[in-house]
Amino acid sequence: MTTRLTDLTARQLLAGYAQGDFSPVDATRAALERVESVQPLVNAFVRTDADAALAAAEASAERWRRGEPQGLLDGVPVTVKDLVLQRGVPTLRGSLTVRADRAWDEDAPSVARLREHGAVFLARTTTPEFGWKGVTDSPRHGVTRNPYNPSRTAGGSSGGGAAAVALGAGPLSVGTDGGGSVRIPASFCGIFGLKPTYGRVPVYPTSPFGSLSHIGPMTRDAADAALMLDVMSGEDWRDWSHLGPAREVRHGLGEGVKGLRIAYSPTLGGQVAVRPAVASAVRRTVTALADLGAYVEETDPDITDPVEAFHTLWFTGAARLVQHLGPRQREQLDPGLREICDIGARRSALEYLAAVDVRADLGRRMARFHTAYDLLVTPTLPLTAFEAGVEVPPGSGHRRWTGWTPFTYPFNMTQQPAATVPCGLDAEGLPIGTQLVGPRYADGLVLRVAHALYESGAAGVPGPGALG
Repeated sequence: MTTRLTDLTARQLLAGYAQGDFSPVDATRAALERVESVQPLVNAFVRTDADAALAAAEASAERWRRGEPQGLLDGVPVTVKDLVLQRGVPTLRGSLTVRADRAWDEDAPSVARLREHGAVFLARTTTPEFGWKGVTDSPRHGVTRNPYNPSRTAGGSSGGGAAAVALGAGPLSVGTDGGGSVRIPASFCGIFGLKPTYGRVPVYPTSPFGSLSHIGPMTRDAADAALMLDVMSGEDWRDWSHLGPAREVRHGLGEGVKGLRIAYSPTLGGQVAVRPAVASAVRRTVTALADLGAYVEETDPDITDPVEAFHTLWFTGAARLVQHLGPRQREQLDPGLREICDIGARRSALEYLAAVDVRADLGRRMARFHTAYDLLVTPTLPLTAFEAGVEVPPGSGHRRWTGWTPFTYPFNMTQQPAATVPCGLDAEGLPIGTQLVGPRYADGLVLRVAHALYESGAAGVPGPGALG
């Protein structure tokens, strides 16, 4: 069976360019064709500029012909979430309140670093309005659907990027994660997603959700994510909270997991009801880690669900985000977003500071937990993808998206690195994810463990069939 260019990882594309097997133009054309063919089915893309992408690919091909590639990702097709600034392209943020007719003359730091390393920008991917929820639908761009079953959600808020990578529309996508927004759609769409330690990837402009929001890679596997993270982590003076120079994580991927102390918490101490298919798949991943030489213990971190504190931080951020809008513009907002903004606007400064205290305590508890354990393993989500176009699973009784994402948002509050690794399919053929959480700054460790799972065959799922 012939391997299609759209099935290749970024590393495989780069190897092919170096060997002269194919060129960045070939890869970009194939990816653009995939964007065009799948867009009517999944609605993952906001904007595509084929001419600009092909011009960038031609320039890359010429550099490869001269034997002078530009950086680490020269000629690799990349998509960018429509919350992240990209020069020359409107950043509409899924909102009817954002005007396209203004100067868009600045790259976000992550995009600037990718551009410096020769990446080819393929398309902008969908987001819910301002990235506010864990599924991807917006007043401006409609509903984004799951590559494995278009009647189901792709998750969110980086749902377009997850669908793009799963369907071969570029092997790399820039996502944002404020409460699980990389990990949720990556889990639902069967790909790898990483929320790095806060500050590892510079952010500009600052998110209205503050230090809850991280920039992270969405990729086919952990090795591509490590390569992409090394590129995006470059310094940028516009982010005063950036952590500064870091050890390049891609060089330590092969160190394995032997001797690591891994805690496995299937339900966070009975706080989460997990579907049996999800629980079984995650347990198989944990068994694989033990077989690879890790010391695994089933135990729970000493934490309780911080959802009320998270809501205070999230809802007040949303209120600040729309503070400048007049009454007519507010009527154009997603009704759910408008509701949480109204709640956030009523929270007092003392309530906000109390939530900050809860966050600090949670961070201390997790830091203490990691003095005994190198890594925490949980399900990424307690369920697989549900119906598209709704915020919560029908009949679940949940009011907000946080009701079905209890494994993700706590680790935005603690700023820890957390990744999702695809680990199986349920009876309906929908992907399941295992979450790997490391202590702050241990991005390389999380990627190393994920890479070991891929190398052993314990990570990865079949592609999305007819759509792929």
